[in-house]
Amino acid sequence: MAKRIQLEVTTPEGIKLQAEVDEVTLPSVHGEFGVLPEHRPLLAGLRSGIVSFVDGKQVQVLAIGPGFARVAEDRVSILTVHFMKKDEVDPVIARKDLKEMEAELSALGESAPEEERLRLLAAVRWAAVRLELYGDPPPPTMLLAHEVPLMGHEDYTGLDAEPSGQEPVI
Repeated sequence: MAKRIQLEVTTPEGIKLQAEVDEVTLPSVHGEFGVLPEHRPLLAGLRSGIVSFVDGKQVQVLAIGPGFARVAEDRVSILTVHFMKKDEVDPVIARKDLKEMEAELSALGESAPEEERLRLLAAVRWAAVRLELYGDPPPPTMLLAHEVPLMGHEDYTGLDAEPSGQEPVI
């Protein structure tokens, strides 16, 4: 019998998914990566995005928010802020959330606190991921260079920290 992977997704509300699967694809902060049985141990920062997994011949997808993934001993453990299955997506609410958060983000002045900008960017990304999961992704948006670190693509290790000594935004 072929080896399988134990997949578990946990949010602050508890365990949301437990499944035995053949492979998993995850949205890390540095791009997507796949996990097969006997994968080397790994700890990765995750961005809001789509997780796909294969069970037999069936591919399933779900949306997660930012978080972390631990891969070890044929187990993938995901710790995330948000979790949603495709059949739970209400596209009307997701589009409304996206429109409202983008409007709030546009209305922010340059002197707005970075934490507020980060909160709004995270909300925009979560709404967009829900629409992507539903099958109706919003058009891509352009980001200014200073906004990119705020999209959940931070270097959680601090290895890419600015030489000025400024800590990365988490």
